[in-house]
Amino acid sequence: MAGQLSLDLKFRPALGREAFLVSESNATALAAVEAWKDWPGGKLALCGPAGAGKTHLAHVWAEMTGASIVSAKEAGTALLGTERLVIEDVDRVAGDPAAEERLFHLHNATLAAGGRLLVTGRSAPRHWALGLPDLASRLSAAGVARLESPDEALLAGVLVKLFADRQIRVKPALVSYLTRRIDRSIPAAQAAVAALDRASLAGARPVGVKLAAELLGE
Repeated sequence: MAGQLSLDLKFRPALGREAFLVSESNATALAAVEAWKDWPGGKLALCGPAGAGKTHLAHVWAEMTGASIVSAKEAGTALLGTERLVIEDVDRVAGDPAAEERLFHLHNATLAAGGRLLVTGRSAPRHWALGLPDLASRLSAAGVARLESPDEALLAGVLVKLFADRQIRVKPALVSYLTRRIDRSIPAAQAAVAALDRASLAGARPVGVKLAAELLGE
């Protein structure tokens, strides 16, 4: 499916709170993020599989608090002293001594200023295999909020929202058809909607189950 429906990079979905749909798969993580003033030690680790919505939820928190967002690979000393900071994909820099050293100083500076730090990764910090012991111990002490892969209800809601963002009205049958066939991830839903939109415009055809079946080779 992922190879058949390519993501339309020209379309940028909204990442605000109003666009963050809630279901059992992400409600606990959302509640943890919204309670940011009470994070133990001033920090929280947001974890979950690719496509579960970590980046979207990080943007929700940034919108809520005015936090800066940076990837772990790009985090640098210019952010020292930032009082509210999101560092994404920290697990992806494990084994990079220079990156880990920068993150260690950012962690300490942010919390020393009385700020809040949100980090993201695919698993909990204790599994990140960080080589710098001081960084590993500090991040492992963070509270953990986990997002699960979208359940069927959430995936259906995301599809409806993505179609509506493109001003495409669809029938429930199409949403049901897609939720049973695409990967359960936000990027998969985005790719499906983008591909259907392109195919509809190219062939002057309605967006429906028949067109979706053709794109999926069914």
